[in-house]
Amino acid sequence: MTRRGHHHPGARELTVRLDAPLPGTDVVDVRALAYTDLVGDPDTGDRLALNVSALARGLGTGGYALVAAPLDTVPADPAPGPGHLVKARYTPLQTMVLGVDEQESPHHELLRDADDLAGLPVVVADLHSALPAVVAGARHAAATAGRPAPRVVYVMTDGGALPATFSRTVHTLRESGWLDATVTVGQAWGGDLEAVTVHTGLLAARHVADADLVVVTQGPGNLGTGTRWGFSGVAAGEAVNAAATLGGRPVASLRVSGADPRDRHRGISHHSLTAYGRVALQPADVVVPHPAPALQELPGWGTELTARVHDQARTLTPPHRLVHVDAGTDLLDTLRTSPARLSTMGRDLDADPAAFVTAAVAGQHATQLP
Repeated sequence: MTRRGHHHPGARELTVRLDAPLPGTDVVDVRALAYTDLVGDPDTGDRLALNVSALARGLGTGGYALVAAPLDTVPADPAPGPGHLVKARYTPLQTMVLGVDEQESPHHELLRDADDLAGLPVVVADLHSALPAVVAGARHAAATAGRPAPRVVYVMTDGGALPATFSRTVHTLRESGWLDATVTVGQAWGGDLEAVTVHTGLLAARHVADADLVVVTQGPGNLGTGTRWGFSGVAAGEAVNAAATLGGRPVASLRVSGADPRDRHRGISHHSLTAYGRVALQPADVVVPHPAPALQELPGWGTELTARVHDQARTLTPPHRLVHVDAGTDLLDTLRTSPARLSTMGRDLDADPAAFVTAAVAGQHATQLP
């Protein structure tokens, strides 16, 4: 290892010189990521065993070599503690955590019979990149109404990255106070609270983290295959079902693009149409932006995109309710204040404003619910 880089709790970026170039390249110096709770915090000169499979394939979010183990030193064993939830189960890097509702948890009595979200708004999205935009929309609605910003809790599912510490977005939103807590569910781990399922994650967000608003989406690094069903974000439909079953108010955030070169993702992505139109059996508020003329003049937008989105959204009813929310330049200004970088599929706010405005109006609507 030749250089230590950025560090935030649970993760360290490194520069590592490989013993041999990446397959098919002459690259020997690579970015690497160490999950410090699992493999320690490597120092300059340390020899490391790396997993370079995603890096060698040139995958975007997975563009790191991942430290599997130090070769010269063994990190200290974790201190004995409560908890028997095993995440990333039966892999060499499985980790044991304390589940928020298990018997050793101080919250066990509170959650043992918990069964109701009591109308808590739950915004569901299929991409991690929607998270900061949804939160920005929620804060914009609160500020416009002269109210304090809502207490926002993120429930991170396991369709993308498993460690929450992989997400710079989560770290930045937490550090800036835009996000109040993270609950990692399924095989995902590393949140402020750990839960077994989306259902227990939602109940923990309501009863333990005292959320005013919950956002549910997968971690960074979604998996897609160019098919209707082979996409990790299809689970967004199941999250709608979970929120409704528990007495919450599901709000569907649409994945929209005016800049994606693939027709199946122009307007409303076919993934949103599948997740909400085929998988979500419980009704949700599907939020559609009604953009001001100034927004429709931005790159990739225009009246044609607006009309396409509205036509596609109508295919989702019933069982869902379409909610049209006005979006103006003031909402765009709030998005620009996001402490976390806005980027989806490599495109930022200026390159694909419709993507982020659409996510933001979902947060705006959820915050305005009675």
